[in-house]
Amino acid sequence: MINVVYMGTPEYAKVILEELIEHDKIEVSLVITQPDRPVGRKKILTAPPVKELANKHNIEVLQPDRLKQEGIKEAIAAKGADFIVVAAFGQLLPKEILDIAPSINLHASILPKYRGASPIQSALLNGDEYSGVTAMLMDEGLDTGDMLGFRYIKSADAPTLDLMMAKLSTLAAKLCVDVLVEYDNILPIKQLNALATKCGKVKKDDGLVDFESALELVRKHNAYFGWPGVFLESGVKLFGVELIDDSSKNSAGEILEITKKYVIVGCSQGSVKIRELQPKSKSKMDAKAYIAGKRLKVGDKIL
Repeated sequence: MINVVYMGTPEYAKVILEELIEHDKIEVSLVITQPDRPVGRKKILTAPPVKELANKHNIEVLQPDRLKQEGIKEAIAAKGADFIVVAAFGQLLPKEILDIAPSINLHASILPKYRGASPIQSALLNGDEYSGVTAMLMDEGLDTGDMLGFRYIKSADAPTLDLMMAKLSTLAAKLCVDVLVEYDNILPIKQLNALATKCGKVKKDDGLVDFESALELVRKHNAYFGWPGVFLESGVKLFGVELIDDSSKNSAGEILEITKKYVIVGCSQGSVKIRELQPKSKSKMDAKAYIAGKRLKVGDKIL
């Protein structure tokens, strides 16, 4: 049996953990994840998806604020793991833990592109033709280690963040198992640092949009699907945004067409379809209801 200590936090990491648990040649002896956090308007203390899955399978779970916290290194070492597997854990591994066993990270980009915290969002924002996941040996840098394997898909097959997350988590899970089972036969490949790009954490303000570029608006809508979403300066949130064209010249924010299911809005360059809107502090509504409530018509500005 291949003995694994697993570190991960969100749904992406949960899918990978589930694949490891179900494999007949792999045993997960310890799971390390982030502490429970308050979620939603009511701030309900909620366990990470990885913890919920580990508890379901009676796997020991640790939730340190920091990996350098007293006793964490010793707890990992005591498991005698063959590998430490990391996926969207949320903390860098200190050298004292990296030295315990080969540490393999499942990073959601085709490295060396998009080292950092928001690789999937970055690929969608930039309109990359392909997106993927890389298995790599971890070192003390941020996603700089030698690469062990890749899986990739056409971005058009998963155009929004939620769909891309689902696709890449499944690919990462299969890749992780393959790498663990075939580890002794894999020749690691060094990353070409000259081609590296970085990406930081997504902030709420990143979701602010306007009607200058239709293509940019749609890419932001797709990349920030769920959170932070996209919203206008007025606070109105936009949902179900689709590209009509990216080349026509229009007055920014002008309503070009109103239908029962959507409204078409012009951008300085291009135009978009919008299916739903949500005024600040109000409920989401279909585009036609919003337009009617504001008494807007074709030729008016939706801003």
